[in-house]
Amino acid sequence: MDAYDAGGHDAGDYDPRAFPPFAVTVDLAVFTVRDGELQVLLIERGQEPYKGARALPGGFVLPDESAGRAARRELAEETGLSARTTAALHLEQLRTYSDPDRDPRMRVVSVAYTALVPDVPEPRGGGDAAHAQWMPYGGHGPLAFDHDRILADAHERIGAKLEYTCLATAFCPAEFTLGELRQVYETVWGVELDRPNFRRKVLTTPGFVEAVAGGARLTSGRGKPAALYRAGPANALHPPLLRPEGRHTP
Repeated sequence: MDAYDAGGHDAGDYDPRAFPPFAVTVDLAVFTVRDGELQVLLIERGQEPYKGARALPGGFVLPDESAGRAARRELAEETGLSARTTAALHLEQLRTYSDPDRDPRMRVVSVAYTALVPDVPEPRGGGDAAHAQWMPYGGHGPLAFDHDRILADAHERIGAKLEYTCLATAFCPAEFTLGELRQVYETVWGVELDRPNFRRKVLTTPGFVEAVAGGARLTSGRGKPAALYRAGPANALHPPLLRPEGRHTP
């Protein structure tokens, strides 16, 4: 069976020149919470097509690498983020985008990934990116290729995953207050949550967060310093922390 292709032809008769050019790329939707708002990492394209337009970081998968490896390489090359930073990212595959006309150069299939990071320094451009920067989600204008669709899909994915997983802690520093954690939910979901109810749900969910012994941080509000927490050992939330009924990620 392995000696034949899907059409029943001898594999020895395969001629790659008989097929049109075809490439695989990776695109990355990287989110963070900065200055109290959800922001996304965008580049300014330094080459055609769409030279000068904003786009998601990404590029072609090389013959000797997997899509996941290409995603981390491209993220480091196009943004200037350190290898240590990119290695620590929560990076997960989103979906595959394969519309025939999505790239004017040739037939290109993209494997899209989404990543969540705590607030990190402003990146710099590299590779075929003239510039890279954090920009408010929804306030960046049209993106190149089909990246608006990819970004919207990634936004919906993380909004849904916050309900059932501990993913929100990936937006936070190693030690965080419950107010900082709540801000992640409010920013991604676009809703205002009841503070006492949120605190109760977080602290009664097994393995969600762990208290930092003796840790406290002064906040911008009045009163005593807020207790510090770190991510707990759980991956899933039981019970889930659901968005207020009827409200969805805008």
